[in-house]
Amino acid sequence: MGKEIIDLSSVRARVKKQIEDAVPDARIDYCLTCGLCVSGCPASGIEGLDPRKFLRLLVLGQDEEILETNWIYSCTMCQRCRYACPMGIDVGRIVYEIRGMRPRDKRPRNLQRSCDLQKQSNSTGIPNEDFVWVVNDVLEEVRQNEPQWKDLQAPIDKKGALYYLNQNAKEPTVEPEEMVPLWKILHVAGIDWTYSSKWWDGANYCLFTGDPEDWEYTVRKQAEVVDELGCRYYINTE
Repeated sequence: MGKEIIDLSSVRARVKKQIEDAVPDARIDYCLTCGLCVSGCPASGIEGLDPRKFLRLLVLGQDEEILETNWIYSCTMCQRCRYACPMGIDVGRIVYEIRGMRPRDKRPRNLQRSCDLQKQSNSTGIPNEDFVWVVNDVLEEVRQNEPQWKDLQAPIDKKGALYYLNQNAKEPTVEPEEMVPLWKILHVAGIDWTYSSKWWDGANYCLFTGDPEDWEYTVRKQAEVVDELGCRYYINTE
């Protein structure tokens, strides 16, 4: 009797197949292993990987290594490798898909926690009332201590403002004074702007978890706030 031939491609490289189904133009098999992708990669060498090695693991069906490496969170998805690649392989897009394949409880804890908190309001979890209080408190302090800025404004929920400004949640939480320079710039430029008292956090950590549903939900809630206020332009500080 002849020996049974096992097609290893049906057993391994399932991750590769999932990516190709999700991203038809991933072009994974076009990799020439030239290494140009490594030349400008800020994550090269971290966790013992770089874009070229990462793609080789993927092509060779090393699914376990691909799904367990934390290099996917060191990759910034900056797209430098894509522009350097003569075959146009989008490693950042592939990394995004693989992040989403990780079970929620296997993702970096602080990253997933920030995403979960942001789906409720903001990535730090501080109450919206605290954000409003901090903005007003810092504004009043500047007006008192810097007479030349006695007319400085930091409006919140101003209907019909031309520009909507979001905010990095870290600043009102631990570095509130860092908000002031931008207020001053907007004031000097005569910009008609406003914050919102809800969904004011400008970051979207759900992008970095690789979960498109969480990402879309957060973006949509922020967009709804801008529409509700009637602002024409959105200033994204992140």
